[in-house]
Amino acid sequence: MFGQAEAQGGNGGTVTDGSSGVVLRVAGEADLDTAAALFHGYLDFYEVTVEDPDGPRRFLAERIAKGESLVLLADAPGAGTVGFAQVYQAFSSLTLRTAWILNDLYVAPSGRRTGAGRALLREVLRRAREAGVAGVQLETAYDNHVAQGLYESEGFVREEFHVYFHELG
Repeated sequence: MFGQAEAQGGNGGTVTDGSSGVVLRVAGEADLDTAAALFHGYLDFYEVTVEDPDGPRRFLAERIAKGESLVLLADAPGAGTVGFAQVYQAFSSLTLRTAWILNDLYVAPSGRRTGAGRALLREVLRRAREAGVAGVQLETAYDNHVAQGLYESEGFVREEFHVYFHELG
């Protein structure tokens, strides 16, 4: 569970990225509509059909209320809230420590090339270091070369493991 230390990051939850001027904040209940709109954009990007239009908002609301995820929002100068990241806590049996999964990172088209994606990624890594986790894991589509370039430029290394998933309906 994400506690207040991870959620607030020791600074009240708001951080300004020095290189881009992007302001990052922890999403709370008051941010649910904004976060849900970005979440819809993320799901559209990955061509996920959402049958219940309020489903993404309820999903985020439940994760935030239960402390099950850390949701960060990015405000780009002159563009508003343009991006979000959602992180889950996991455990690494190989390191016998906590790990984080950066499950979702999305920047709306209006916020691309503002530094919002990089700022979100760096903030997740900063908070992970502060929390003492073993590492941060993420996945992206094979053809999402822009995201892969960002991740690799920030020190992520492609692993030799294959990821499998079994859909249960």
